[in-house]
Amino acid sequence: MVDRIFIPNPIQVTTPQPASRPKQSGSAENRNQFARILDEKLPSQGVRFSQHAQERLRARGITLTESDLQKLEGAVDSVAQKGGRESLVMLGDAALVVSVKNRTVVTAVDRESMRGNVFTNIDSAVVI
Repeated sequence: MVDRIFIPNPIQVTTPQPASRPKQSGSAENRNQFARILDEKLPSQGVRFSQHAQERLRARGITLTESDLQKLEGAVDSVAQKGGRESLVMLGDAALVVSVKNRTVVTAVDRESMRGNVFTNIDSAVVI
């Protein structure tokens, strides 16, 4: 009789690994550059006025010309390219708070009402 010793291979237990996220390629600078180029290629979307802003414009006697609206659009485009989200735009005798993401003027203040006023929740300002 031949003595053989059987030594089985040890059982290897593997634990499932969580699915790894794909690495994002490119730096933040490359993504910002892509966003800027995309914004340049897309037609300008214009700027809208919320109901509240329209009421403030009427109540405070603020009128905006076509030229003012073009300047406002340019200011919103500039802030968007720089990554701003909520901006104060000083346009002539008016101060406009704009949601850059929505391209919407949320409120308007005339020069007389600006005195002593504090503008909060903004991350940028543009003086035109």
